[in-house]
Amino acid sequence: MAGAATSAIKSVLTRHLHASPGSKKIVGVFYKANENAALNPNFVGCVEGSLGIRDWLESQGHQYIVTDDKEGPNSELEKHIPDLHVLITTPFHPAYVTAERITKAKNLQLLLTAGIGSDHIDLPAAAAAGLTVAEVTGSNVVSVAEDELMRILILVRNFLPGYHQAISGEWNVAAISHRAYDLEGKTVGTVGAGRIGKLLLQRLKPFNCNLLYHDRLKMDPELENQIGANFEEDLDAMLPKCDIIVINTPLTDKTRGLFDKDRIAKCKKGVLIVNNARGAIMDIQAVADACSSGHVAGYSGDVWFPQPAPKDHPWRYMPNHAMTPHISGTTIDAQLRYAAGTKDMLERYFKGEEFPSQNYIVKGGKLASQYQ
Repeated sequence: MAGAATSAIKSVLTRHLHASPGSKKIVGVFYKANENAALNPNFVGCVEGSLGIRDWLESQGHQYIVTDDKEGPNSELEKHIPDLHVLITTPFHPAYVTAERITKAKNLQLLLTAGIGSDHIDLPAAAAAGLTVAEVTGSNVVSVAEDELMRILILVRNFLPGYHQAISGEWNVAAISHRAYDLEGKTVGTVGAGRIGKLLLQRLKPFNCNLLYHDRLKMDPELENQIGANFEEDLDAMLPKCDIIVINTPLTDKTRGLFDKDRIAKCKKGVLIVNNARGAIMDIQAVADACSSGHVAGYSGDVWFPQPAPKDHPWRYMPNHAMTPHISGTTIDAQLRYAAGTKDMLERYFKGEEFPSQNYIVKGGKLASQYQ
């Protein structure tokens, strides 16, 4: 009897790994490009571009519905939840896949993230339901790391006040230069040193910075030596050493609200913070208050919570920020990579083939290690 029960449980956990026969209803949720859609033929990451897979899917007899309307009981997405088989989402315009939505989605087999980061999905609920969750690992690593380096320089050089002077007709060098510095010689610490964190450290090496990293795993000694970065096991011990802190850790139960008022207070006065990871890693009001008091001298990133950010979000109005909408990982180059990766996984799904192992976030009822 015990063996039969175990087999039954395994059957539940693996039944959705591959497509059942027949036509599938696939729903994609992306941001809308409107008049911008026609400006670049490779702009595939929007509703209008639909990842460039509409003709391919429909030629195989599948139904493909794409929308940007994702919130609330009357949204377009909500209408399709009960009978969709595959849901494609994106971190840049996240469709929040709650436990409630998963329960309603009786036909749901596969959740794909076009990009990196699947924290907009209730992963434990997806695992309990036996669903497969996968993303296009590596698709926008270069894009995000380059963007982080740009934001570091924007903050260090106090770029934005100068730009605002240029467009407003002002000329006040002192108002900019009194808090503009060189990056060389500064201590930069990354909280998280996965694919993006490592690449950022490599990009920073030529600037002759003092490089630190905190992560659950220590780098390979050869790579660590090549990059010239030093491992910091204790996050709170690393923070006061840093002139610049970059957040590169995934959003999990452990990292949600990681940078609250108390942890920010442990940072050096005048610290600069860049966060392209996830907005919910930060305590929203604590960041705004620290920027207002000057304890944080500058904050830049493209991630908010929720997304899109409401018009009254405190980060829109705090001083010395260089915030943008969530754009770092959705360059045209990145869009082409994650569109191709999504198509590849759909092809494998239809054929009953495994995905690249690094793409799985939930498989067989188990979460990937970074989300455990």
